[in-house]
Amino acid sequence: MRKIMIALGLAVTTLSLSACATVKGVGKDIQSVGEAGQDAID
Repeated sequence: MRKIMIALGLAVTTLSLSACATVKGVGKDIQSVGEAGQDAID
């Protein structure tokens, strides 16, 4: 049980640290999808 908790903690920490770098990327992706949808409507 302890090994599972340690592994889970490391996974959460890793994801949290990597998310800091990808938030801007996700924002750009969402923006480009919105622009593509707008272009399709126009």
